[in-house]
Amino acid sequence: MHVRRVVRVRYMLPDRADVEPCWPVLRRCFGDVRPAATMLVCGRADPRMKIEIEVYAQRSAG
Repeated sequence: MHVRRVVRVRYMLPDRADVEPCWPVLRRCFGDVRPAATMLVCGRADPRMKIEIEVYAQRSAG
């Protein structure tokens, strides 16, 4: 999937303190692409999980 096709992202983190360290990583990944985004702080099913990311993207033609 090409990052330019991403239209919406949902990030789920276990702790509010984890939000700030995510920004540099997301900037490197998305560059100047700015999809609609929601970041939620919520419990995780497995405590080893640090982030869950849901991505919605446009399909390529053909």
